[in-house]
Amino acid sequence: MKNNKLLMMLVAITLIGAIALVLITKFSGDNETKEPTIDEVLEFSVDIPQVTANLASDDYIRISFKIQTENKKAKEELQKRDFQVKNLIIQELSEMKAEDIQGKDGQIKLQEDLKTKINGLMQEGKIVQVYITESLLQ
Repeated sequence: MKNNKLLMMLVAITLIGAIALVLITKFSGDNETKEPTIDEVLEFSVDIPQVTANLASDDYIRISFKIQTENKKAKEELQKRDFQVKNLIIQELSEMKAEDIQGKDGQIKLQEDLKTKINGLMQEGKIVQVYITESLLQ
C-alpha cells in the first residue's frame, strides 16, 4: 500500500515535470522563425532588370529591383510573371512624381507598394521583400 502511494507520487511528479518542460520549450522562443541566410535570400530572389519609365512630373527614372520570394515555387512563379511585374512597376512609377521617389522614405514606400501589388498577382507563394538595386532619376 505504501509502495503504491509512493509510485503514484513519483508518476505524478514525473508527469508534471514533463508538462512543464514541454511548456517551457514551446514558449521560450526556440520555435520562432529565424531570418534567412544570405544564401537563402539569393536562392529565392529574382532580378528585375533595368526598367525605364516616365514619371507624372515629366521626369524619367531607370530602376532595377531584386525581389525576394518565400520559397522555390514562388520564385518560379515570379519568373513566369516577370512581364506582369514590369507592367506593375511602370504603372506605379507613371503615377509618381520625382519628389515621391526621392529620399529614403519615398523609396521605402515604392518598395512596399510594389510588394503589396505583386503579392496580389501571386498564387504559389508570396513576396518577402522588394529591393531597389539601381536607380537613376532625371
